[in-house]
Amino acid sequence: MIHALLEPRRVVKSLLGKDFFLSIDTRVPHERFGSDYGGWNVVTSAIDANSVVYSFGVGEDATFDLELIRRFGVTIHAFDPTPRSIAWVEEQKLPKKFVLHKYGLAAVDGNATFYPPENPDHVSHSMLEKSVTNARAVTFPVKCLRTIMKELGHETIDVLKLDIEGAEYEVLESLIDDAIRPRQFLVEFHHRFTDAGIETTKQAVRALKKQGYRLFSVSRSVEEFCFIRRQENE
Repeated sequence: MIHALLEPRRVVKSLLGKDFFLSIDTRVPHERFGSDYGGWNVVTSAIDANSVVYSFGVGEDATFDLELIRRFGVTIHAFDPTPRSIAWVEEQKLPKKFVLHKYGLAAVDGNATFYPPENPDHVSHSMLEKSVTNARAVTFPVKCLRTIMKELGHETIDVLKLDIEGAEYEVLESLIDDAIRPRQFLVEFHHRFTDAGIETTKQAVRALKKQGYRLFSVSRSVEEFCFIRRQENE
């Protein structure tokens, strides 16, 4: 298990470009898709209409998914179990290639406890326990990635985006154990939470690099990391 430490955000920001594990280690052409809040950098040369794209964590911002659909005609498999996010999606006029699955991602199949945000104006729930909102905890269905791929009939994933509010660390371990290697891996690391710190993220990045991933983009907040996996012939 990856252990967690709490670090002030100013310390996290100061590490950008100064720590090997948090620094970009490959230069590859890429473009940003989506809003300032919900956007991600993607290597477009590795995407076409037949690519398999999984987008975990919709919230109330699908701009990343919609821009990929418009640009490439790709089908987006989006996942979010929270009622507010589901209601938001159902109110939008989204293309048929945006397919919402109403469950979350975890290291195992079953049901998981989710804790709502402290600010009721926010939408994202987390599987990391929050004492402040413990009384308002809810249970949602979750599945591991291996199960999801089997049910959807996918043997590989071209782009995997994770914004799952702190659950990414255990999910990452399960992906490595199950030998699931997406071509591109876009992940928001939540080391700002009390249950996850910068050392946790460094260990996660180290683990990904051991699996052949190269880091091609890090956000200014040092929270969104974008990786691409080396091919055997590279």
